[in-house]
Amino acid sequence: MSMLYIRAARPADVPFIVALIRELAEYERAPQEAKATDAMIHDALFGPHPACEALIGEVDGKAEGLALFFHNFSTWTGRRGLYLEDLFVRPSARGKGLGEMLLRKVARIAVERGCPRVEWTVIDWNAPAINFYGKLGAVPLDQWTVHRLSGEALTRVAEGD
Repeated sequence: MSMLYIRAARPADVPFIVALIRELAEYERAPQEAKATDAMIHDALFGPHPACEALIGEVDGKAEGLALFFHNFSTWTGRRGLYLEDLFVRPSARGKGLGEMLLRKVARIAVERGCPRVEWTVIDWNAPAINFYGKLGAVPLDQWTVHRLSGEALTRVAEGD
């Protein structure tokens, strides 16, 4: 039986975190979208104004998984929540319970901080992830659609054109 362990990310984990971000982008068929560098992730996690937090999942002492999250805010609840940006376990380490342990730790952090919910998005064709989350009690918000403003459209809106 494998020994599983969840811990807070440390600065020395940044290259591993960036590698997992790239592996996740590859898995989601968008490797060209993963543009974060070690310096960017280091600053986001450990800079003077951290934007996010990360947990590292280990199997037998080897880092194999990541949960990266940050606070959001709901005007409806009037409280902060947690947004799970990435939950990823390397394929070779799946099926051991590491993903569930990472998600449970994020949920515990949310409860400890008084957050009424944890939210995330899942690419619609990722049936294994959708099934995994469903078994834990997560429900899809079918009536909501994610929108994104980026690139030239973002610049155009910002400039008022």
